[in-house]
Amino acid sequence: MTMTEATGSGTGRAQGTTRSSAVNSSALKSRVPYTVPQPPVTIDAAIWPSIAAVPSSLKARVAGRAADAIFKAAVRRLPLEVRYPDGTVLGKAALGEAPSDPASAGTAYPVMTINRPEAFATRLGDGGLIGLGESFMAGDWDADDLTAVMEVFASRVGTLVPEPLQKLRGLYLPRQPRRERNTEKNTRSNISRHYDLSNELFASFLDSTMTYSSALFPESGDALRSVPWDGLAAAQQAKIDRLLDKAGVKEGTRVLEIGTGWGELALRAAARGATVYSVTLSSEQQELARQRVAEAGYADAVTIELKDYRAVEGEYDAVVSVEMIEAVGFEYWATYFQTIERVLAPGGKVAIQAITIAHDRLMATRTSYTWVHKYIFPGGVIPSVRAIEDITSKQTGLRVRERLAMGEHYAQTLRLWEERFMAREDEVRAMGFDAVFQRMWLFYLCYSRAGFETGYLDVQQIVLDSAYTNSAATKGAI
Repeated sequence: MTMTEATGSGTGRAQGTTRSSAVNSSALKSRVPYTVPQPPVTIDAAIWPSIAAVPSSLKARVAGRAADAIFKAAVRRLPLEVRYPDGTVLGKAALGEAPSDPASAGTAYPVMTINRPEAFATRLGDGGLIGLGESFMAGDWDADDLTAVMEVFASRVGTLVPEPLQKLRGLYLPRQPRRERNTEKNTRSNISRHYDLSNELFASFLDSTMTYSSALFPESGDALRSVPWDGLAAAQQAKIDRLLDKAGVKEGTRVLEIGTGWGELALRAAARGATVYSVTLSSEQQELARQRVAEAGYADAVTIELKDYRAVEGEYDAVVSVEMIEAVGFEYWATYFQTIERVLAPGGKVAIQAITIAHDRLMATRTSYTWVHKYIFPGGVIPSVRAIEDITSKQTGLRVRERLAMGEHYAQTLRLWEERFMAREDEVRAMGFDAVFQRMWLFYLCYSRAGFETGYLDVQQIVLDSAYTNSAATKGAI
């Protein structure tokens, strides 16, 4: 079955709006400076096979009925307003309860509008969280403030599904395909599927530094929540400079960068007088990063190669890696740190930036196959701080010496990317990315931001060095 009906939040609101709901929707709209794009009238099944057709097997239909019951039971007590086409409203809004958080006084509950209840439930039953994302891409449900809705789910992710059913999840939810495991054979393909989409696409929402990781803003507290776009580039450079400082990068330092990005870290290290060897598996990133390095006059100081980190040789005084460990894969974290240890010169330092998750959530989800795997980062697994410390202490001579947690900074980095991406909607469409892609990318940005806003995710700058070097230095001092 191919979807041919264009539906969205506008349709859902018209069919199920009460007077109070209309006021709430207006209040919420002021928080988001854009309109969510609607899916196209006809969804191309060749490009989006899972979006164009609702699962129709008996298993999917039965699972859909169960998912519908579980979802409705879960949302009845959530701080949400869930609207159905027949006028039904679920969530705390339906009970007439005002938001309990004093900071939310005078505001409304986030509104989730179910446009096609049967399709939504079927996708949810068939694929779990994959189905939640796919049903948004298809237009089965909408939200004017998608991040706010996702925050509600992210803050309760461990309790939304009854515990007995959670234990059975492995029996019915998808598993990671073998072709997406991060072996040396597969990793290039996994990286390419995300980072080789188009340099122009990433430039549409990144700042002038082309930095695709959390910034580090000078603001804190309430001021951090409203940092403007024009401060993002400086905050990205501040993040990089802190990593270079912690790794001891100065004139003459031999630097290994694992994961080039679009070259900003290599440029700033070279500007200090360091020589940089940077490796990436994205041909698009390599091309633009080399161009930027040449234009800045650092071609003699920076080498950028298309190479798996496991194949790196040589000796380096500093190893830096920004939000690359998430793409390594659970089974290969030890290999990642063993490689770093192998190439690290005596007395050298390591500075990495890593998205992290609570250890219990890592252990519960490390083999899961999620919407993010299917559509954004195939093969990715987010580590916990405990996993990093355990692996380095038990399987390498590296030791974690210092950490800086900065998750609230990632939430605001994502907010700025989200707003920029939606402001460039027409440009993105002109690049050949259709409305389904735009809804997918918006879901990805909001889904991620909700994780950092609620503390489900964090991001850390982590400094490591060799336990043996540190021990020798201590003995020498004595």
